[in-house]
Amino acid sequence: MLNSTELAEVKHAPSERSKALLQEKSTYVAAGITHAAPIFIKEAKGAVIEDIDGNRYLDFYTGIGVTTAGHCPAPVVAAIKEQADRLLHSCFMVSMYEPYVQLAKKLTEITPGSHQKKAMFVNSGAEAVENAIKIARAYTGRQGVICFESGFHGRTLLTMSLTSKVKPYKHGFGPYAPEIYKVPFPNLYRSQLHTTQEESCQAYLDYFERFFIAEVDPSHIAAIILEPVQGEGGFNIPPQGYWQGLRKICDKHGIVLIADEVQTGFTRTGKMFAVEHFDVVPDLMTVAKSIASGMPLSAVVGRSEIMDAPGAGQIGGTYGGNPVACAAALATIELLERDNLADKAMALGETVVTRLRQLQKKYPRIGDVRNLGAMIALEFVTDPQSREPDKATASAVIAECVKHGLLVIGAGIYGNVLRLLPPLVVSDEQLAQALQIIEDAVDVVLG
Repeated sequence: MLNSTELAEVKHAPSERSKALLQEKSTYVAAGITHAAPIFIKEAKGAVIEDIDGNRYLDFYTGIGVTTAGHCPAPVVAAIKEQADRLLHSCFMVSMYEPYVQLAKKLTEITPGSHQKKAMFVNSGAEAVENAIKIARAYTGRQGVICFESGFHGRTLLTMSLTSKVKPYKHGFGPYAPEIYKVPFPNLYRSQLHTTQEESCQAYLDYFERFFIAEVDPSHIAAIILEPVQGEGGFNIPPQGYWQGLRKICDKHGIVLIADEVQTGFTRTGKMFAVEHFDVVPDLMTVAKSIASGMPLSAVVGRSEIMDAPGAGQIGGTYGGNPVACAAALATIELLERDNLADKAMALGETVVTRLRQLQKKYPRIGDVRNLGAMIALEFVTDPQSREPDKATASAVIAECVKHGLLVIGAGIYGNVLRLLPPLVVSDEQLAQALQIIEDAVDVVLG
């Protein structure tokens, strides 16, 4: 049995079984389903993954932000087993079960705002976003949706239309959903509008005045949707006042403000939800990923009067709010709260960023190191002055990390960002090993 405190150890070459599985994957799995690491997982616990060849990896991508509380946390596994013994499935829209209601209540309690809230459940982040847009349109009677450059909201037709990156997400899949309007995101590292953060923030907010004249009237806009921290976009963090400015714009024009917390939610950024860092209460929130430690589940939660806008049967789905997934989510949230993992995320982020900024001084081609809690990114550039994106270096560093037992993945519309999503249960020894692997990888690639 794998020990959750074990360290990375890669010493076995791919076995014949691994090679055969890789060939079968190529033969039977659609070519569009790619893989970043050429390994097949046997088991995982805490921060450690073991492949079928006996190699151990520290997992710093956590299923793309899903296993924030670590792999197979004991209380969650116990809750899954207990619920599975009682009920695996019953469509809630036909015959109901208690975990759905319990989880809806819990989400209304822990999400920002003291107003009355309601929730509904589906299966994926993209489904949650789709439903949030439907709900906002039903409530406002409007069709238009504003989203942001470099944002990511999913791969379905509507969410792909909201997403900002042509290859691989959108190329060849048009035509896209109508009534989607994109505006610039205040990426402080790449903004050339003004010198100070405050000036840059105000310039991006002022852009809406011209936008509402040149592109679309605000009376046509149902919702503005954005991630508190852009995930796939490269962990871009807006300035403090930007969210507050958007709140004022939405209030002025009767627009629903949607926070897409699919990747940022559930203590990852040092608070239960990332939007809390900006002292703003959104009208609706989409949540998924870390909600249930790996069980497929997502939710829309928000103001009761908005959530109640769709009529009977207009939202929902066969598997939405599966009883086993709801039980896993309740156990996961209890674990996050009990072990104060939000505080752990803040401390973890500070430790990692301090070390990486020392590395940045040695290698200025690490153009930026940024984080919000334990969402941490290194952006590689060919030149620190021009800030030209360097995808090749980022890819080489990631490959070198994987070779030595650290699983990390890239991000950013240019593919030049290394993103770190460490499990919040990582031990000090595991963290030290992971940081050393990153430093060694950068030394190999840039040294």
